[in-house]
Amino acid sequence: MGKTIARNKKAWHDYEILETFEAGISLQGSEVKSIRMGKVNLKDSYVRIIKGEAMLVGSHISFPQTANPHYRPDEKRDRKLLLHRKEIDKLIGKVARDGLTIVALSLYLSAKNLVKVQIALAKGKNLHDKRETLKRKDADREAQTAMKQRY
Repeated sequence: MGKTIARNKKAWHDYEILETFEAGISLQGSEVKSIRMGKVNLKDSYVRIIKGEAMLVGSHISFPQTANPHYRPDEKRDRKLLLHRKEIDKLIGKVARDGLTIVALSLYLSAKNLVKVQIALAKGKNLHDKRETLKRKDADREAQTAMKQRY
């Protein structure tokens, strides 16, 4: 994984991540430039399989001010994810059979300078699971500070 541009912190809080995948993303016009400038929001984004293709829904990529005013792609449009057929079939099976969700975790530049999206099969957490996760994080943080103070 290369330089991370945007993360979906809410996904880690609301879901239990089971399996991750790397996908390319189909972009238009000045969207790559916007992504490099960090004008991306993945907060409420998820993946839907529509007509056998994986689509990233709910992501927001702002257009730069230098973009042509006559051609500005829709900022919240659905974007096609580039995955192998076997991966898409696996995702369809897991979602249909186990009732899982596919969420976008992060958007980053690969080693070859291509924009990639890390997506994950996830299972929704209940309220008590979220509380348990927060308690565990707090305990880990306290343990780390105690170790730092000791040494």
